[in-house]
Amino acid sequence: MVPTDLRYTKDHEWVRVEDDVATVGITSYAADQLGDIVFVELPSQGSSVEQFATFGVVESVKAVSDLYAPLGGEVIEANTELSSKPELVNSDPYGAGWMLRIRVGDAGQLGELLQPDAYDELTATS
Repeated sequence: MVPTDLRYTKDHEWVRVEDDVATVGITSYAADQLGDIVFVELPSQGSSVEQFATFGVVESVKAVSDLYAPLGGEVIEANTELSSKPELVNSDPYGAGWMLRIRVGDAGQLGELLQPDAYDELTATS
């Protein structure tokens, strides 16, 4: 079961919104599918991201995968710790392995994301 206080994309990113700030990462399902993560490339502070557009790259021993923004807005913080400790994405994807904090441009976009039960269904059939 995935955390119930988050919303999800079909591409396996999660988002937690508090006021107008969204914290973004990838799900434990995605981290497990990728295997050991060895590199994370994230946008710089002040960058803009668009909903469902690529915002970065995660590289594992198995593959390189694009990261997709669950919500659009301005990047107010990137998790710089991941540059020296990318394995945090595997060990704590919903905590220390977070990737971005975004100032949300349009809160209505949240309605386009999956609820926890719908995401569980998606990953159960994958």
